Amino acid sequence: MENKMESHISKKLVLGIETSCDETSAAIVRSDGTILSNLVLSQLSEHEAFGGVVPEIAARAHLDHLDRLIRGALEGAEVDFHDLSAVAATCGPGLIGGVMVGMMAGKAIASAHKLPFIAVNHLEGHVLTPRLTDKIEFPYLVLLVSGGHTQILVADGVGQYRRLGTTLDDALGECFDKSAKLMGLGYPGGPNLEKMADQCADGQAAIRRFPLPRPMLGREECDFSFSGLKTAVRNHVEKLPSGDLSPQDIADLAYAFQMTVGEILKDRCARSIEEFFRIYPQSSHFAAKPAKLVVCGGVAANKHIRDVLQGLTKTAKMDFIAPPLELCSDNGAMIAWVGVEKLALGELDGLDVAARPRWPLDPNAEKKIGAGVKA
Repeated sequence: MENKMESHISKKLVLGIETSCDETSAAIVRSDGTILSNLVLSQLSEHEAFGGVVPEIAARAHLDHLDRLIRGALEGAEVDFHDLSAVAATCGPGLIGGVMVGMMAGKAIASAHKLPFIAVNHLEGHVLTPRLTDKIEFPYLVLLVSGGHTQILVADGVGQYRRLGTTLDDALGECFDKSAKLMGLGYPGGPNLEKMADQCADGQAAIRRFPLPRPMLGREECDFSFSGLKTAVRNHVEKLPSGDLSPQDIADLAYAFQMTVGEILKDRCARSIEEFFRIYPQSSHFAAKPAKLVVCGGVAANKHIRDVLQGLTKTAKMDFIAPPLELCSDNGAMIAWVGVEKLALGELDGLDVAARPRWPLDPNAEKKIGAGVKA
């Protein structure tokens, strides 16, 4: 077995801090991709009564718990601050109060222990996670689906992304959560909706009972739209008898919703795969190893979505990559890994770097209407 102390001496260690939304997390990741610790504190109980994340409550929770989590991550990895090679912290995008808490903690540690500081784009943490878990090489196609973002990109390198499509209105995670709330399901809506969909007794009958639109299906561009889907769910709910929905009503509507989302993502990703192979022809770029479609972000934990996209990639002769479930939601390990990648490239940041509520991965992408303006 590898001697742990020798490992720490020969390989670099990065502390990652994540506070962009409602998970407080700290992790220690080694430069060979070993996750030595990854502590994640969920704030579900704090926000459940409100049916969604309250920014002020989230920021306060980060402030209350982050110091304990950082110390716990160091203890879990059996290291101390002087063993670290760098500190990486999410500096955006996200809820600015929470981002500030993690960023300032990271800067303070870096300053006190004379360590390099790396400002991490939270979205890049998701996009690079498969390089941590599966050691995949650039380029690859990425479907990023979370509560705040839905976009499809080509990852050409660290910090080098081409956006092929984005949502023009709601992010898919937001659509899941709001549709679940309309059905009377608790927060977080996405996982609860998935559980109810699994309880549907007759899927075909559910789809006939609750027909739902498939926005952007068949369109030439690679963009998404989900606000019309959410509105259709509301219309169906309003037509049902007043009062709490029956378990069958919820299960049927959740199943119809989830199947519809799967069809939309399959269509949009199929179009994006065509565009990806136009940029990188299969014959010249992927002769030795197949091209890869990565799905990441919180919604990537949904089993039906994984199954649909895995089938699509099989048809397209691509590999399907999705992070382990524990690394789909926000976590410090993905932030630390971006730090590892950037440290290796010498891409460090000064302590004067600012927090950013918006931080597009492809700043040169065409601005779209609605939510596409910030993507």
